[in-house]
Amino acid sequence: MVHSRASDRHSAGAPRALGPALAFVGVVVAVMQTLPVPVIKELPQLLDTEASNATWVVTATLLSGAVATPILGRLGDLYGKRCMLVLGLAVMVVGALVSALTSDLPTMVAGRALQGVAMGAVPLGIGLIRDTLPREQAGSAMALVSSSMGIGGSLGLPAAALVAQHADWHVLFYGSAGLGVLCIALIVLVVPESPARAQGSFDMLGAIGLSTGLVLVLLPIAKGGDWGWTSGPVLGTFAAGAVVLVLWGVLELRLGAPLVDLRTSARPAVLLTNLASIMVGASFLVVTLVLPQLLQLPEATGHGLGRSMVVAGLLVAPLGVTMLLTTPVHARLSAAYGSKVTLILGMAIIAIGYVAGLGLMSAPWQSLVIVLILGPGIGLAYSSPPALIVGAVPASETGAANGLNALMRSVGATIASAAVGTVLAGTANDVNGAAVPSIDGFRLSFLIAAGAMVVGLFIAFFLPTARPGRQ
Repeated sequence: MVHSRASDRHSAGAPRALGPALAFVGVVVAVMQTLPVPVIKELPQLLDTEASNATWVVTATLLSGAVATPILGRLGDLYGKRCMLVLGLAVMVVGALVSALTSDLPTMVAGRALQGVAMGAVPLGIGLIRDTLPREQAGSAMALVSSSMGIGGSLGLPAAALVAQHADWHVLFYGSAGLGVLCIALIVLVVPESPARAQGSFDMLGAIGLSTGLVLVLLPIAKGGDWGWTSGPVLGTFAAGAVVLVLWGVLELRLGAPLVDLRTSARPAVLLTNLASIMVGASFLVVTLVLPQLLQLPEATGHGLGRSMVVAGLLVAPLGVTMLLTTPVHARLSAAYGSKVTLILGMAIIAIGYVAGLGLMSAPWQSLVIVLILGPGIGLAYSSPPALIVGAVPASETGAANGLNALMRSVGATIASAAVGTVLAGTANDVNGAAVPSIDGFRLSFLIAAGAMVVGLFIAFFLPTARPGRQ
């Protein structure tokens, strides 16, 4: 099926506003993810529950986002990416209002799960750009939208900390709902619907199988530190998830219109990009987990930097700013050398930043140096995969393909979260009866991130090389 690359309904100004509008949506979705971070230590008291139960406020969003992203991508390919983008944001608004109106744990978790549905916004936005913008504009716009999740995660942290420090914590969710409504209005006014449509029907059985398999695999990764990595529930859930995903894969290969086209996903350009994206997702999360903790630890611990929650957030925020500033640089480098080169360059800079960070943990200004090194690298590495994916799949499959790529980044982030949590807990020191992360734990976390980048670089070198301008 052949469609034009631009809708006849485009106004003269709409194409120029499309990238910034969709990037703003990605930033808002990312801010929604980090909302509970400033109050995460107080959640057990705020929700009158155990600390292990309170972590579901974060885990629920992660799991629902992982499930919703490929499903919304496929629905967008079939019925319209703009339509599904509005639907995902509407569900997020409802979830934010549910969380804003409760202090009950089950209701809060349900609200946070609904908010996670909006995580499919970025791959849908990338698909919209590919379908509606001319090629010469699409590259930089896709890079901006792809980076928006990292930008929002970094910039949202100090903003959420400021609100949590001076207002009732429920205000965070009211703010998220308001931003969601603003995003919906922006999409309705600025973003045209994609003219591209995939053939076939929605694979409901495939969606159920993928959702079940993802939850069974990601749940023990997210909760392994609490349940015990060698415990029966963790090993059993992992095994069940593996079986479900294998059976799901067999089913998908037999269908004419599967949820995920595994044959397309097995193409070297797609497969290797997705594997590299797992490492990229892990790299971003490590710095956002480690530096805020190091900055907020009391100086009395011997290695803590004794800064407030807001100051810690402000010192990490330049990560998002540098990612944003890197977007036009990525567009020029990609046009000149191809997205494979920008991906490799980005991951090399990230590896250098984490290795340098091993000796930059003794003063707040050193945290800023780490962030300023990592930001451009993460910006390049986040911006490159969508162009590689779009250059390797048909226009009618961009939503599902980019949804799968976003899922791979989420898997990397989940693995990194579990690894850092395990490392910090395993190397913690006992201070007055409380477990305090040690400097060795922080450094080992940075080494893990650097190692992930080495693996990512090895994978990226085998990516097919396309002519500049084609990706």
